[in-house]
Amino acid sequence: MTHYAGIEIGGTKLVAARGRGWSIAERVAIATTTPEETLGKAVRVLTEWHDHEPLSAIGVASFGPVRIDPAAHDYGKILATPKPGWEGTDLLAELSRFGIPVALDTDVNAAALAEARLGAGQGCDSLIYITIGTGIGGGVVVGGRPAHGLLHPELGHMMLRRVEGDDFAGVCPFHGDCLEGLVSGPALHARFAGDAAAADPQDPRWDTIASDLAQLLANLLLALSPQRIVIGGGVGLGQRSLVRRAADRVPQIIAGYLPEVDRAAMDRLIVPPALGADAGPLGAILLATDSMASAGKSLR
Repeated sequence: MTHYAGIEIGGTKLVAARGRGWSIAERVAIATTTPEETLGKAVRVLTEWHDHEPLSAIGVASFGPVRIDPAAHDYGKILATPKPGWEGTDLLAELSRFGIPVALDTDVNAAALAEARLGAGQGCDSLIYITIGTGIGGGVVVGGRPAHGLLHPELGHMMLRRVEGDDFAGVCPFHGDCLEGLVSGPALHARFAGDAAAADPQDPRWDTIASDLAQLLANLLLALSPQRIVIGGGVGLGQRSLVRRAADRVPQIIAGYLPEVDRAAMDRLIVPPALGADAGPLGAILLATDSMASAGKSLR
């Protein structure tokens, strides 16, 4: 059995997973503190695994923005981020010591890949994974592969038409009222001046938030034509009624332009993740297996 390692680097924790094939055999969670401490602990875990049973490849799925183009001079480095101390961090420098293939992508692209192949998107050629939590991230898979380009998808920083009468300034340090600035966990905390989960479900502010999220969903259907949109994350999973309220508004926004996008279709198009918290680590392991395949090595 070939062994792989996947590292999912999130804003609050790093998860290192050891996989046999495409299943997780072992995992270790590490708090995301400084880059040196966090990545140092992860490398020590991988070293123990590698010494016990040699790893064939490593996949790294990181929060963004991160340079994922291997041809770029700053490949593997975290770009401008509000995460203190992480901008400019080289995520791959210490992994070269293992002498095995290392693949890198965003955490949400990796989660999208896992859901597409193993979870809620099986049988679909195109899938978008959205995580709504401390921030809003989006991964896109088309034809079984994560979408790359100028950088990588940054769906949370898309701009949208503001709901009439909503004067909330937003909390994004870069754009103010982009989608992340309006709908993320910190945005909800600011809107409700406290725990949004404790707010009255009938509070009219939920209608505004649902309308903002619905605009994102409609824009994604129009721009990328996904066969499935998977919504996870602390807010995405903890506020499923918000997701459903947003989904209910999408056909009205589309206004008949996509005839197949009606209310009945929403239950099929917009779904929760099937893999739960395993999507990111499994996605990182899939990055590792794909790096072996691209290197022309057989998978066992």
